[in-house]
Amino acid sequence: MSETGIAKDVIATQNAAASARLEADYAALGEHLDRRGIDIEKITAKVGTYGVAVPSWGVGTGGTRFARFPGKGEPRDIFDKLEDCGVIHQLTGATPTVSLHIPWDKADPAKLKEKANALGLGFDAMNSNTFQDSPGQQHSYKYGSLSHTDAATRQQAIDHNIECIEIGKAIGSKALTVWIGDGSNFPGQTNFTAQFERYLASMKEVAKALPSDWRIFTEHKMYEPAFYSTVVQDWGTNYMIAQELGDQAYCLVDLGHHAPNVNIEMIVARLIQFGKLGGFHFNDSKYGDDDLDTASIDPYRLFLVFNELVDAEQRGAKNFDPAHMLDQSHNVTDPIESLMQSAMEVQRAYAQALLVDRKALAAYQEDNDALMASQTLKTAFRTDVEPILAMARKRKDAAVDPIATYRAAGYRAKVAAIRPESAGGSGGIV
Repeated sequence: MSETGIAKDVIATQNAAASARLEADYAALGEHLDRRGIDIEKITAKVGTYGVAVPSWGVGTGGTRFARFPGKGEPRDIFDKLEDCGVIHQLTGATPTVSLHIPWDKADPAKLKEKANALGLGFDAMNSNTFQDSPGQQHSYKYGSLSHTDAATRQQAIDHNIECIEIGKAIGSKALTVWIGDGSNFPGQTNFTAQFERYLASMKEVAKALPSDWRIFTEHKMYEPAFYSTVVQDWGTNYMIAQELGDQAYCLVDLGHHAPNVNIEMIVARLIQFGKLGGFHFNDSKYGDDDLDTASIDPYRLFLVFNELVDAEQRGAKNFDPAHMLDQSHNVTDPIESLMQSAMEVQRAYAQALLVDRKALAAYQEDNDALMASQTLKTAFRTDVEPILAMARKRKDAAVDPIATYRAAGYRAKVAAIRPESAGGSGGIV
């Protein structure tokens, strides 16, 4: 296997076959947007600079609480994962960084940097793991980690997070994401207040270890694995944590970690307003915490989130520099294909949000014209921006049609011949 994964001539051949159609579609869309006073080239340029991080664990087959059915050619280690992530970026031009999960991806930092550099990749936020027990650890997280009643267990979790920071410093990361599974499964199992106090005290120790140019992201999750209560269960609690931890602390919003019908875009607006939006884990859900492919269920909601992001970007909102990352579980699809599709869907939402007539929208809002305000958003959302996305990819020497090119290259079959087939097993993610 080459370091880049897909031969350049395969991409060139596929792009050549699609070029005439793309040029015609792009010209037609450009004329349409020009009538709306929008310069297509400006939109294409902005879309071309947009990037979303790929989670290292996302290139493996996921699973439910009940079972995992592995796919062919699954990565054996972090270096195989980086190879797969390199293919995703090579074909989409939209995923320049990878987010590592420790201890799953623990390896020599020098070798990690060398491999990433060879693939044209960088590293995004580090992710700690105190929601399961790892081989060799002294204390169990069965009853909690950073909020555990036992001081030694809490210290072990603190030390692990600090280790993640040290690894991140060595490979060029600038952020730590902390998600914990701490909570309770029965009423009365824990004292809510004391448990939260222990968590805050532990997180303050972790925050002390942050370099001055780093950020720490805390992630709220309504439920799972604890089913009665969760320590960081909603955005309000998450905001309180960020306030308590100080200027380097921000809230991470995972689109799947909310109850059905929760207004996520309003949560995003609130966190932007008070300077505490740290970033996103993009995915989708039907019932809550499904971690389905981004925009596979509700693409309009994703667009509405990006509507708030573009609004903040254009008005220069305070402390506005959100990190963007995919976070999905691929149980029945090729993970590389799903991640490519999701990266493109995030780009699509960004492009559509850039098309919103913000002057008209503000006027309709000021006049309380609910119908026309809504229509202004829908006009942007209904616009087929695929030619913009494809042209941005072509100009970066990526694939006009990433999934078709990936299949034509036969990458999955090639790695399946090299990587031993993994066994199925009980629930969980890789």
